[in-house]
Amino acid sequence: MNAKPALKKSQTSPSRSDGSGNHIHNEILLELPREEFAMVFPKLEFVRLQPRQVLHEAGDTLRSAYFCNSGIISILSVLSDGKTVEVGLVGKEGLVGLPLVAGFRTAATRSVVQIEGTALRVDSDALTVLLRQCPRLERKLQQFSQMIAMQATQIAACNRLHEVEERLARWLLMSADRVGTASLGLTQEVLGQMLGARRSSVTVAAGILQKAGLISYTRGDVRIVQRAKLEQAACECYGIMQRQVKVWQSQAE
Repeated sequence: MNAKPALKKSQTSPSRSDGSGNHIHNEILLELPREEFAMVFPKLEFVRLQPRQVLHEAGDTLRSAYFCNSGIISILSVLSDGKTVEVGLVGKEGLVGLPLVAGFRTAATRSVVQIEGTALRVDSDALTVLLRQCPRLERKLQQFSQMIAMQATQIAACNRLHEVEERLARWLLMSADRVGTASLGLTQEVLGQMLGARRSSVTVAAGILQKAGLISYTRGDVRIVQRAKLEQAACECYGIMQRQVKVWQSQAE
C-alpha cells in the first residue's frame, strides 16, 4: 500500500479513499484529524476478510491489528474442550487487536470473521509507534476498548440470564447495525457457536422469530423483516448497550 493518502471525503458516504479505488469506512480512522491520518495511512494495508478466517488465535503473539472496514469479526472465548462463546462483536466502528493498545503482545481470545468484508491491517510495531505520535488515535482506541469491555460484560450476563430467542434477536440487531443491511449470511451452526447454544436450540429460536414474522430464514441466510418488532423481542441487553454507547459518544472528545 504505497499510494499517497487521498484525504478527500466521499460526497455520498462517510469514507476516505486510499488512492487505489478502495474506500475507508472505519469510524476510528475517519475521525482522525488530517495530520494524524496522514501519519497512519502509509502504515495500513488493505486486506479482504473471508468467512471463518481466523485473524488471531487465543495465545497467539499479536503481530498485527485490524481496523475493520466492513463485515463482522467475532471475538470468542475458547475453552479447553474446544467450545467457544462470543464475548464481543466488531464492525466498522472498531479495531481487532486491542491488547496492543495497552502494551500487551498476546491475544487472550480468538478473532474470527463471521461476515466477509475488508480491513486495514497495521503491523504491531508500527501501531505502537503511532500511538505515541497520534494522541487522537490513542484516545479513540482507549474509548473503543472500554466499549468492548462493556459489551463483553453485558453479553456474559445475557448468556446466563436470557432465553435463546431473546439472545438471537439481540445478536441479529447488533450484526445488522455493523454491516448496515437487514440480510446476514449466517448458518444456524455459526449462530449456535456465537450464542453458546446448541444448534437445535437455535433452530427452535429462529423458528419462533420467523413464525412471528420478525425474520425470514433460508439455509445460510437470515433476513430481518420487521426491525422494530425484533427490537421488542430482544432482551434488554441490546437497549442497555445502545444507550451506554450513546452516553459515551456524547462525552467523547
